[in-house]
Amino acid sequence: MRITVCAIGRMRDKNERALADEYLARATAQGRNLGITDVSVIELEARKDSDQEAEALLAAVPDNAVIIAMDEHGGQKSSRDFAAWLDTLKDDGNRDIAFLIGGADGHGRAVLDRARAKLSLSAMTWPHMLARIMLLEQIYRAISILSRHPYHRD
Repeated sequence: MRITVCAIGRMRDKNERALADEYLARATAQGRNLGITDVSVIELEARKDSDQEAEALLAAVPDNAVIIAMDEHGGQKSSRDFAAWLDTLKDDGNRDIAFLIGGADGHGRAVLDRARAKLSLSAMTWPHMLARIMLLEQIYRAISILSRHPYHRD
């Protein structure tokens, strides 16, 4: 299974980039033992409106990908529940999982219509770059939980 985080906006701050890259590298390395062959990030330029951004996001991920829209109105999961959910998606034979992070105005209708699920990281509002880092950390944490690595402690 491949996991892609596809986001509107480019991470320019070197400290944010370093933290995102660290979680990405950890998830990629540890995920191989679980059959997660790749974890990647695709960054797209902001567009005129959320509908154009939605088209760009959907065009950037494989056609058969399970789409998860990161959305402030989405459901929330504990880290263990998130890990179990990813494991179920993998075990169900899904080859591609794509987490989509929209622009400043959220997702366009096309993403919301195609999404299998909407997921929120918190009831609070977070800047998009921090949300991306938090999502990458949770992907790494989920992989750690599934591989019984001591990173996650209850």
